[in-house]
Amino acid sequence: MAVSTGAIFARLADAPPLVTAAYRVGLATVLIAPLALARAGSELGRLRRGQWLLTALAGLFLALHFATWISSLFYTSVANSVVLVNTNPLWVALLTPLVTGERIGPLTAAGILISVAGAVIIGATDFHLGGQALWGDALALAGSVCAAIYLVLGRILRRHLSLLAYIALCYGSAAVFLFATVIALDLPLTGFGTRTWAALIAIAVVPQLIGHTSYNWALKWFTPAMVAVSLLGEPIGATILAWIFFTETVSAQTLLGGSLILGAIFLAARGEKKG
Repeated sequence: MAVSTGAIFARLADAPPLVTAAYRVGLATVLIAPLALARAGSELGRLRRGQWLLTALAGLFLALHFATWISSLFYTSVANSVVLVNTNPLWVALLTPLVTGERIGPLTAAGILISVAGAVIIGATDFHLGGQALWGDALALAGSVCAAIYLVLGRILRRHLSLLAYIALCYGSAAVFLFATVIALDLPLTGFGTRTWAALIAIAVVPQLIGHTSYNWALKWFTPAMVAVSLLGEPIGATILAWIFFTETVSAQTLLGGSLILGAIFLAARGEKKG
């Protein structure tokens, strides 16, 4: 539910996409850093060089995920953007056995295929909107691949790092990459209206600190495939919120696709339990 609000707050923020992405992880880092230092300071001091580098790499792919996905929202619909960015279960299924050595069980595999089918059904009609929408679709798909790599790296790191230590470093490194890009491109960091600042704070607190942190917590206990499939609840919530705030249509296709996604999450959860 929390992650579903990300597309809405990004649309409400009257700021360049990269600036929105930078503030999303930057403000989240500022809010979580004092708690991380207080509760996990000694752990952070004991980290090996390889762990720092791997966490920074996870932060880089998180930064790339947000940069491409938030940019896509300005070229295509919320429904289509969220659908394509959430094809990440497919990429996770391909990467997980190679990177972590974990097998994808038959029920989880079925959940992956059904969830992606549901996501495609939700956004099917939007694939015919022309060149500008196709560019947005391509950006969202790139964001999906980056999200998959971020999840797989998170699974490796969360086996050894506490939640606070991991998210402080991961969100922090993502913020460094994004703010460096914003400064290099000479994009505005100030001068926004009250609504934009409220949206930037909200996107840091709700979808990032509550939503993504919940997923990062889950990565210690569940495979990346299960977490990736659960992410596909996002198109359902985001499409409903887009209907409320932006009057984007909720069609019979959306209802059908959403039903398939919910069934897929159930299957993947059963497969995880059996595993």
